[in-house]
Amino acid sequence: MFRKTILLLVGILWCGAALCAAPAHESAPLIVGGNFSSHTNTPAQTKAFNQQARNAEIASLNNQLKNKRFNEVIRRINDLTAQNFLDNRFHLLLAIAYDGLGRYDDVIYSAGQAIAVAPQDSRAYILRGGAYMQMKDYERARIDVETALKLNPASRLAQKLQKELDEKTLGEAARKPEQPAEKKSAPRWVTLYFIAVFVAVLLFVYWRYEDVFRQPKNAFSRREVEVKEQYDFIRQIGEGGMGKVYEAYDKVLKRKVAIKRVRPELVRSSYVREQFLSEARMVALLRHPCIVEIYTVIESESSLYLVFEYVDGQTLETRLDIDGRLPFSKAKQIFEYVCRGLQYAHSQDIIHCDLKPGNIMIFGDDKAKVMDFGVAKKSVDHQTGARTVAGTPAYMAPEQQKGFMRKQSDVYSLALCLYEALVGQVPWTVKGFDIANKKIVPASKLAPNVPPAVDALLEDALKEDPKERIQTIDEFWSRLKDIDPLPDDLERTHY
Repeated sequence: MFRKTILLLVGILWCGAALCAAPAHESAPLIVGGNFSSHTNTPAQTKAFNQQARNAEIASLNNQLKNKRFNEVIRRINDLTAQNFLDNRFHLLLAIAYDGLGRYDDVIYSAGQAIAVAPQDSRAYILRGGAYMQMKDYERARIDVETALKLNPASRLAQKLQKELDEKTLGEAARKPEQPAEKKSAPRWVTLYFIAVFVAVLLFVYWRYEDVFRQPKNAFSRREVEVKEQYDFIRQIGEGGMGKVYEAYDKVLKRKVAIKRVRPELVRSSYVREQFLSEARMVALLRHPCIVEIYTVIESESSLYLVFEYVDGQTLETRLDIDGRLPFSKAKQIFEYVCRGLQYAHSQDIIHCDLKPGNIMIFGDDKAKVMDFGVAKKSVDHQTGARTVAGTPAYMAPEQQKGFMRKQSDVYSLALCLYEALVGQVPWTVKGFDIANKKIVPASKLAPNVPPAVDALLEDALKEDPKERIQTIDEFWSRLKDIDPLPDDLERTHY
C-alpha cells in the first residue's frame, strides 16, 4: 500500500510538470445532437371495431376541428384511446388540435407519431414544421417544410410556410446582436491543478479496480442500440413462450430477416441473460441448409433480440391446421430434411430440446428447415444428459420432463411430430391413447394409407426408457427411408 501511495504522488507531480510545460491550446466545443432509446414499443392488443364506426368517429372529430372545438377533440381522442378504440389518423387530428391551442410541444410529438404511421402524408410535416418555426427552431422547420414540398409540390400551406420561414430567418439574421466579449478565463494554474487532481483520481480508480479492467470482453457485448435504426419491422408473424417474432427488413444488408424479441422478464436477471447469450452463441455456430440460421443477437437495456434467417413458408403446425394430416409420401419428404438438420446439430453435440410442428418450417416444394433452437443445450454427458427442464410438455420425452436431456430426447420428439403429421393429432388424445393397455394407438389404425412398418418405427422411437429407444436420428431416418408408400396413398388429407 505504501508503494502504491508513493507511485501515486510521483504520478501527480509528473503530470503537473508535463502540463505546465505544454503550450495552451484553444479547443472548439464538440456538439453532439440526436436522441436515443433502448426500449422497443410493443403494441398493446386492441379491440376490433368495424370500418364504419372508425370513419364515423373521424368525421365527427373533423367537424369539431372545423368549429375550433380543439379541447373537445383532444378529450374525445383520449377517451377512445383509453377504450382501445384506435385509429392511425388520431395522431394527425391531435396535432391539428394542439396547433389550434398553441401547444407546440404537443404538436411536434403528435405530428411525429403521424409521420411514423404515414410517412407519405405531407400534412404532418407541415404541422410539425409550423410548430418548430413558432419555437424558433428554424433549421428543423426548414427540413420539414422541404420534405412536405417534395411529397406535395402543389401544397399551398407548405409554400406559405416556406415563405414565412424565409422572412423570419432573414429578419433574425438582420437583428442578430453582436457577440458579447469573451469572459476572462480562469488563471492557468487553477486549470492545471484540477487536471492533475482528475488524473490522480483516474490512476487511483485503475489501481483499485485493475482486475475489472482486465476482464475479457463478452463476444456478444455491444453498445446499447436502437433496433429500429437498422431494421424496419413489417409485421408480427408468431408468438411463443419466449417472446414475439416479427418479419423485418435489414436496411444495412438489404434483406428480410426474422427477429424474435425475448420477453423482458426472461432476461431481467444478469445471470439468466448471460446464460441465454451463451446458448445463443452456441446455436449461432450451426451452419446447415436444413437449419434456420441465427445471424446475430442484439442486447438492449431491457430485452434481447435474436435476428434469424427469414424463410418464406409455413410451419408444419400451420399446414396441419389447414390439411388435417399429411399423406405418408409428403410426410416422408418433409421429415428427410428435418432428420438431416437434427443429425447435423447432434454431430455438433447440440440437442434441440423443443422440437415440435411449430418449429419445423416448410417452404418451396415440401422442403423443410428446423428452427428455434431457443432452449437448445450442449450435450454434457451421454449417460446423464444436460440437467435442466425446458421444452413443450406435449412433445417432451419422459426423461426430459425430469430434467435430463440427451440426444435420444430429440428422437422421441421427432417421432411424436411424425405421428401428428400422419394422424393429425398427438397420441395423448382420447383417440390416440389406449388407457386400458397404456399404449399408444398405432397410426395406421387412425389414418388411412399409413404403412404398417411406420407403426413399428414409432413404437421403437417412443420407448419410455431412452436406452431401449432408437438411439440416433440417422437410425430413425434409415428406417423411415426404407418404408415405401402404399399404392393408394391419398394426396387429399383434410377431414
